[in-house]
Amino acid sequence: MARSTPRPPAVQYRIEAPDLHTHCYRVTLTVAEPAALQQVSLPVWIPGSYLVREFSRHLQRLTARQGRRNVAVTALGKQLWQTDCRAGQPLVLQYEVYAFDTSVRTAWLDATRGFFNGTSLCLRVHGCEDAPHQITVERSPAMQGWQLATGLAAEAVDAYGFGSYRATDYDELVDCPVEMGRFWSGEFRAGGVPHRLVVAGAAPSFDAQRLLADTQKICETVIRFWHPTGKPPMKRYVFLLNVVLDGYGGLEHRNSTALICGRRDLPRLDEPQRSDGYTTLLGLISHEYFHTWNVKRLRPAEFARYDYDRENYTRLLWFFEGFTSYYDDLLLRRAGLLDDAGYLKLLNKTMHQVLQAPGRHVQSVAEASFDAWIKYYRQDENTANATISYYTKGALVALCLDLALRREGRTTLDAVMRGLWARCQGGPMREDDLLAELAAHSGRSWAAEIAQWVHSTDELPLSELLAAHGVDMQPDRPQWAQRLGLRVAESQGVVVKQVLRGGPAERAGLAAGDEWLGVETPEGGWRLHKLDDLPLLTGRAHACTALVARDGRLLRLPLQWPALPGTAPAAAGKAPRKAARPAPPATPDTVQLKPRDGAAVGRWLAG
Repeated sequence: MARSTPRPPAVQYRIEAPDLHTHCYRVTLTVAEPAALQQVSLPVWIPGSYLVREFSRHLQRLTARQGRRNVAVTALGKQLWQTDCRAGQPLVLQYEVYAFDTSVRTAWLDATRGFFNGTSLCLRVHGCEDAPHQITVERSPAMQGWQLATGLAAEAVDAYGFGSYRATDYDELVDCPVEMGRFWSGEFRAGGVPHRLVVAGAAPSFDAQRLLADTQKICETVIRFWHPTGKPPMKRYVFLLNVVLDGYGGLEHRNSTALICGRRDLPRLDEPQRSDGYTTLLGLISHEYFHTWNVKRLRPAEFARYDYDRENYTRLLWFFEGFTSYYDDLLLRRAGLLDDAGYLKLLNKTMHQVLQAPGRHVQSVAEASFDAWIKYYRQDENTANATISYYTKGALVALCLDLALRREGRTTLDAVMRGLWARCQGGPMREDDLLAELAAHSGRSWAAEIAQWVHSTDELPLSELLAAHGVDMQPDRPQWAQRLGLRVAESQGVVVKQVLRGGPAERAGLAAGDEWLGVETPEGGWRLHKLDDLPLLTGRAHACTALVARDGRLLRLPLQWPALPGTAPAAAGKAPRKAARPAPPATPDTVQLKPRDGAAVGRWLAG
């Protein structure tokens, strides 16, 4: 019997990089059976990063042909093209993509490393999105010694990983980034699934085996969280970690994640002490791996099918990003990579990020989710006053739910999350699904709490709920930036970056962009080099005149700040004549978590 030849995929891409120094990928796209006047487009955003990024601005030299006939290509929009082709005859398009962005969201190419997401390189063939796709990455002579790593299923590859990979559809193709270069690679199994860890750009001091072992602990802990007795939903998983001089971030994918960290944050040989930077990296790994379940599979109903041409709105990022942010550090504790004190320190930091943002009184966390496309990724000097992060406040909403459920004694947020996974079959969900699972596990409605904690700007009951689990939330002595309501840069003098709403700095008239040169007191004038030098220059006084430069002009601004509780008042006659009135008392924005009942804390953190 004659053996039938497998039918070629409907859509094929060939990726080449003939000259690494141009930072350009050359892409050849073959459509086996195009429609007449076939249209193609490039996504304007990448799932997981909610901003229209206009990837098409890097696409150039787009041409098309059928056989020996050149085919006209007409731009119909900023990312949409139409080809003057005939139906049914193979259509070949060629183009270049400039790749010089080191972030996890786009594409990069130079003489030492290559990286790309399909949303940056792979035109979407309209009408063929659900058909099988093939991508072939060629290794040029300049790539000697390079390897390739990706979450795509290999079809015909060489020992270095270069060659052809297959995706079931366009969504899978663009959800599997590709890393190339001379990287370190290690493997382990978790939950019976093979995992690969790829690290590019590390220094010789990098303790690879320690990172590999710690990453395995994280993966095993996350898998046990979601599947105490079952198996994870992926057949393989790849971590793609790019190490740079200074950087941080990650982007989740269905069976991989792209990460970036600073070189100093990696664990080092012969240095067993875990640095804060390394703990932050482990939290990032935990966060992105948790997303394998929470956002890549269990996801907003609005994301059931991505629309790559425009914004995809949801009011649920507080759940998908916020709850993931709650569990990322908590699961480090359960994996044995943090102790109780270390976890509470990180929780304290998250609380400060929320409490020190006046925008929490302006925007609910559900509104922050919806507005992510225009606000979260476009932060400016007023961001802290007008918005709240769905990451940090969402994490505190998860904390409040978990502690409240545990206090009532019938269930935990862990059980609710697993219930959601089962209810939604690891697929699209709505807020009503969360409310239903909360009620099913606890025996009562949580609609009032969700309305107050998520859909209003009311304060969260953090102190009350933490106290019920052995942790006291006490006001702490604020740093000078918090006392004045400022955020500054101090690399070259004191430059105001943000002025927080309602603080002494705002009442004095300071503005973002001001260079704070010095202070005047009754004893004389002084140059200000660091904000924390203010008490050195003003003594026990609670007022001064700030000397600032703004747009080339020198200004004298009367500044007054309230005394800390328990401190003596300033001497009479020392304040400037036009000093502003003291700020009214407010909820402390600087707090310290003090464990009071170690056993209760341990029960909560152990799960």
